[in-house]
Amino acid sequence: MKQAEMGGGIPAGAVQVADPVVADNYVLVKIHAAPLCTEFKFRDRPKRSGFGHEAAGEVVAIGPAARSVKVGDRVAVMPQSACGVCELCQSGEHIYCRSPRNAMKICASTTGRETVAQFMIQQDWLCLPFPDGVPYDHIAMACCGFGPGFNAMQSMEVGAGALVLVSGLGPVGLGTATVALFRGARVWGLEISEYRRAQALRLGFEKVFNPQDADINEQIMAATGGTGVPFSADTTRTESSAKLLVAVAKRRGHIAFIGQGGSVDVQPLVGKGLRLHGCWHWNHALHAQHMIATIQGSADRINQLITHTFPIDQIQEAFDLQVKGECGKIVIHPWE
Repeated sequence: MKQAEMGGGIPAGAVQVADPVVADNYVLVKIHAAPLCTEFKFRDRPKRSGFGHEAAGEVVAIGPAARSVKVGDRVAVMPQSACGVCELCQSGEHIYCRSPRNAMKICASTTGRETVAQFMIQQDWLCLPFPDGVPYDHIAMACCGFGPGFNAMQSMEVGAGALVLVSGLGPVGLGTATVALFRGARVWGLEISEYRRAQALRLGFEKVFNPQDADINEQIMAATGGTGVPFSADTTRTESSAKLLVAVAKRRGHIAFIGQGGSVDVQPLVGKGLRLHGCWHWNHALHAQHMIATIQGSADRINQLITHTFPIDQIQEAFDLQVKGECGKIVIHPWE
């Protein structure tokens, strides 16, 4: 099969590697859509390797212990390979599992754990079936495209009419906003890039601010009538963004931290009685049908969110576009 690789001092590209092998409860997924996330930031690593953690595709083979999916199912592939038996896994919070399984060892496979490839392997219970008719590009949004933002909206219990401020309007931020808009929320944005500010307005944002403005705090507070923002989500991983969201938060408000980085002072958190939410992946045991409905009901916005697609042989061109920043979500089609 073809698999994208990067690093080693040469441009990223597709190479031929062995097809994956399945065993136990692992299944073989033919990948039709592999969205890119932040992998491009590691393109200069010294060792060449495969990559990717988002995928949607078709189940084409199953191991002898697989029960929850069948050949022909169209699935979103959840990230990581958790144990499946601990309390976290049993409750649907597999992303936090502390005892991950070694898929390659169990299956005696030399490939199959990277998503920017033509095939991959995953446990049956970590493949979420979708109804016929949902495009693979849209199904793939159940991972990083929508996943952390969906978790944020669930955790903060955002409903119709609520005001949500999203900081950082890259693909994850735009995906977070799309989930909020589906729920009927009013969405504001914070973004440096003029390209992405314009894209946000096309998606249906009510207001978009430039966080580099000297009076940004005053702008946001004035827009709320002086009360502050009740719900916000940070996707930037920067300390400046986190501090800004705390500063403009409504007392007893909520902030969801999606980007893993940055820091804030404890005192303003305590002084305002803010409620913080760490949001990584989402609970597919409890909320699978809600996620499917969100994706089905957001089709037009997803088509705007995904601005570019590339065949796997053009992975370097895809990385170059991500570095430039004039894009939304980029999806790789391994079979084109």
